[in-house]
Amino acid sequence: MDLQNLARAGRAPTLPMSIELEDAAGPAQLQLLSLLRVLPGQRYVGAGVWRGRAVLAKLLVGPRAPRQFQREREGARLLAAQGLATPTLLADGLRPGQGGWLLFEFLEQGQSLADAWAQVESLPPLADAQTEVIAEALQAIAGMHAKGLWQEDLHLDNLLRSGGRVYVVDGGGVRAEQPGQPLSRQRVLENLGVFFAQLPQALAPCLEELLVYYLLANSEHALPLEALQKQIDKVRAWRLRDLLAKAGRDCTLFSVKQGPSLLQATPRDQEAAMAPVLADPDRLIDQGHLYKTGGAATVARVNANGRVLLIKRYNIKGVAHWFKRFWRPSRAWHSWIEAQRLMFLGFATPRPLAVQERRTLGLRGKAYLVTEHLQGPDLMHCFSGHVQDGQVPEAQLAALDELFAGLIRERISHGDLKAHNLFWENGRWALIDLDAMQQHGTAGSFAQAYARDRARFLRNWPATSALHRVLDERLPRLG
Repeated sequence: MDLQNLARAGRAPTLPMSIELEDAAGPAQLQLLSLLRVLPGQRYVGAGVWRGRAVLAKLLVGPRAPRQFQREREGARLLAAQGLATPTLLADGLRPGQGGWLLFEFLEQGQSLADAWAQVESLPPLADAQTEVIAEALQAIAGMHAKGLWQEDLHLDNLLRSGGRVYVVDGGGVRAEQPGQPLSRQRVLENLGVFFAQLPQALAPCLEELLVYYLLANSEHALPLEALQKQIDKVRAWRLRDLLAKAGRDCTLFSVKQGPSLLQATPRDQEAAMAPVLADPDRLIDQGHLYKTGGAATVARVNANGRVLLIKRYNIKGVAHWFKRFWRPSRAWHSWIEAQRLMFLGFATPRPLAVQERRTLGLRGKAYLVTEHLQGPDLMHCFSGHVQDGQVPEAQLAALDELFAGLIRERISHGDLKAHNLFWENGRWALIDLDAMQQHGTAGSFAQAYARDRARFLRNWPATSALHRVLDERLPRLG
């Protein structure tokens, strides 16, 4: 296969494949054995063998290939010229009208810091193992900044640990201010804002403590926490908007199909597993355990290939109801988007696995939302034995404090905050039933919505009960 044909190979070309490339010694076959990242028709990154040596291959195709090739090669050369740890560029080339290639040394037993972080993310904030990963990343970033370089697309997947060192990979995002001279303070703040914005919100109070690891490797500038926090907030808001936009289009993260009879979305890593579920969700619902039937919604626990899932079908009750619903996004789609928002912001909620809107000539009808099934009890069950004594376990009250504080911080209202819509999972309260959830743009509109949420939550128990009094005193008020 040549690069021109690779551009038409789609998202999953057949492997292994042979591609004829060349270097100063002449042409040779690249044996591409696996793919690590694919942007169909643009970029294929994978592991292979070139002249008997293991390599990481970046194959760039399509009309943007020449520009991307120049950026990748320039970034790799900048890193190497400044003596920073980065994989050696072994061969590169560009064929007009076909595409370009860059072949790097393959780091044996390399692990991205993203994978390292995934192994420790569930630990308590700033556990030793978490601190180790963040410190490694900050020291590598500080090394770049001290040499006048920064990485625009800075994330943990672009830092690779191997043999006791952390390597900077993906030269396409590397930029230079004045190579060899420390980066300016504003650029440092902006770049660190990109990095810290990707860490969980639970680590926000630890910002000053974490920043020490950067300053130990590069103390060129004083870095005001307030200015850094502004950059973090700015990047976090942008990343959220970007994620929510991606949740509605076909991309690396999501598989989205849209046409006059269907709108369907799944996380890319769930596409194959969800295909049989979405092929006939009504059959699974009929065979499953029904929690709610009829009316505007039907909810069922189902078994799909040995996996327990929850399917919520949003029904059309009649012609009048259809006229109210066909012209706007379904409640299933709204819940799909709001679940992405909650997970990004660090709230607990069942992972959304698929959403499907049935359509007729583009007009919406029934819709389905598929999520993970929560195993834990709901809040009403957890608190049922404490209505009169108010002696709820402190861990559950503390988790409730954390949930409400998070909702206030992010200006999120639920819209139906009854006790049956919170589940106790892994020491946290997980939110479900996100049909009416909203993130507010102003403090005023949020304050009104929060007051309604708070009042609805307290109405779960008699106003004269000890539990109502305990919660009323504990839950924060606004204004």
